[in-house]
Amino acid sequence: MKISDFDYHLPEELIAQKPADRRDASRLLVVHRDTGRLEHRHFYDILDYLKAGDCLVLNNSKVLPARLYGTKEKTGARVEFLLVKRLEGDVWETMVRPGRRLKPGDSVIFSEEPLLKAAIRDYGADGTRIVEFEYDGIFMERLEEIGSMPLPPYIERESDREDRERYQTVYCREEGSVAAPTAGLHFTEELLAKAVAKGVELAYVTLHVGIGTFRPVKCENVEDHSMHFEEYFVSEESAEIINRAKREGRRIISVGTTSTRTVESAAYRDEAAGCWQVRSGEGNTGIFIYPGYEFKIIDSLITNFHLPKSTLLMLISALYDREKILAVYEEAVREKYRFFSYGDAMLIL
Repeated sequence: MKISDFDYHLPEELIAQKPADRRDASRLLVVHRDTGRLEHRHFYDILDYLKAGDCLVLNNSKVLPARLYGTKEKTGARVEFLLVKRLEGDVWETMVRPGRRLKPGDSVIFSEEPLLKAAIRDYGADGTRIVEFEYDGIFMERLEEIGSMPLPPYIERESDREDRERYQTVYCREEGSVAAPTAGLHFTEELLAKAVAKGVELAYVTLHVGIGTFRPVKCENVEDHSMHFEEYFVSEESAEIINRAKREGRRIISVGTTSTRTVESAAYRDEAAGCWQVRSGEGNTGIFIYPGYEFKIIDSLITNFHLPKSTLLMLISALYDREKILAVYEEAVREKYRFFSYGDAMLIL
């Protein structure tokens, strides 16, 4: 299977640069896998497709204001940090730009009063740096004051105050992501409340979206690609909600590819129950889902429109069919849907 098998043409003007005026006002392309029928709706119509007993799985990871701009202490040169992952204590793996300016032993100042400073300790994987922060007070407070939201590179503008709210889901709780689980951006608190009133169960899981989001697939053969590992957590309560729904044959609808990767990573075969179940607890996953994968937990998926040749496009092609998904994307381009993080949504039933 070649990476070129997952390519498609996307006019640049369809890449959303701003969120919709209202979260749930985004468009929704509904894909019926059994018939191939497509429907063009709005996200607030999602309630028409949810029914009592459905289980929605949502990723409650919170995006860090992980982009920092500072100056190299010795030269005053401007540099940019993107925090990737906390390793231990105040030590982080960090993407840096321009990389040639920052070597072990260098220091970067982001603010002096209150202090936020970083020392480059070592080289990390794939061009990252291992850095240790020095600061006054509480690190996360300094980050909230100084950091910017880490908008992806295809959003060609600096982040602003609106992004502080709109590049987070309304149900985010657990800090740790460097990119938003974007399928969840369309939900409002009111919409979730209506779903619950209709008899839909909500199960929250956590997967901190990491550096893999920013890494293109470079292997021509899909099977040769290695995913970066990301931390996830499934509470006992959420595992029981999902497992009870599986035992009772009810639908599991995943909100986003990160929720999907979480529950599929935590899946195990329970012979006593006669079905797949989800194991609670913490873990690290490098699961790579592409056509040929047999889903163990999820039945349906709410997702955004993904980049050409991306692992996310491969995941949804595994759930439906590669050629049919590409045909759906062609339809979305014709109908001028908005693509990527701040774009429109798709429901695959």
